[in-house]
Amino acid sequence: MSETGGGSTTITDDVLRSFEGHRRELCAYAYRMLGSSFEAEDAVQETFTRAWKSYDSFEGRSSVRSWLYKITTNVCLDMLDGPQRRARPMDLTGASTPDTPLPPPEPDYVWVEPIPNGLAFGADPAEAASTKDTLRLAFVAAVQHLPATQRAILIMREVLRFSANETADMLNVSPASVNSALQRARATMTKAQEVSTVSDVFDESDERQRKLVDDFVAAFESYDMAALTELLKADVALSMPPFSLWISGPENVAQFMLTTGSACRDSRMIPLGANGMPAFGHYKPSADEPGVWVPWSITVLELDGDRIAGLNFFLDTDRLFPLFGLAPELR
Repeated sequence: MSETGGGSTTITDDVLRSFEGHRRELCAYAYRMLGSSFEAEDAVQETFTRAWKSYDSFEGRSSVRSWLYKITTNVCLDMLDGPQRRARPMDLTGASTPDTPLPPPEPDYVWVEPIPNGLAFGADPAEAASTKDTLRLAFVAAVQHLPATQRAILIMREVLRFSANETADMLNVSPASVNSALQRARATMTKAQEVSTVSDVFDESDERQRKLVDDFVAAFESYDMAALTELLKADVALSMPPFSLWISGPENVAQFMLTTGSACRDSRMIPLGANGMPAFGHYKPSADEPGVWVPWSITVLELDGDRIAGLNFFLDTDRLFPLFGLAPELR
């Protein structure tokens, strides 16, 4: 047993376990709000700290789950107190040609980052299937266009299916204000998603999708650009945060990979899951030590029918590889 910070009420291990039981869904919620796995984890930890300190005042007028969501919302709104919104390279600039020199990298707070499936999904496959679509990179990037309170209202109402009254209670506003903000948020999202990469939800049991992913791995590891381009949509987008440069079109992707991107020839790819999509820990050959592969990217694919619509190479490996539990090298 532990004592709460300001009173005599004791919090049993059962209550602390009840907090933990909501960690993944709260992390997924905070990720949609903030666009960063690291900030989402920080937000949930701060939520649990605030909940622990204020448990004396929790009178059971709502469920523990709703109460934790209310605290998480307040934490996220505090963290979003500023003009900066996270984005994808295609939100910031037009497509580049394959021979465009790489610009200087941007700070990590500029970018929507990937989230490991293990941080966002519980053990229930049905739960994961129902929420995968709203963890796609394109959806999370579109949400970032909304003001912070509209962001919370849209996610609570459209993703988490809280009622207008429940949402109003969490935000200390009226149900009419919730409904009005939701309409404005929907209109903004429609415009934002018109320019986003649209992708199918990944279903591990879909043989066609599994074959597409397997074919991508085979083509990339063998660096067979002819085979790779056969798998790509005509408007495929390749991006590489922290660089703002991005490339569109199969032939441009192939030319880029044979020139600026040629250091990743002979890559090795470790299967992962990120944002409900197929992803890989991507290692490239070491320039200093033969037989050693070093971190190159967390690679997240976006699928559309029988083609790949998006190739997202997240190059901040110092931060992302530990997050995904990946080794610092392969031998």
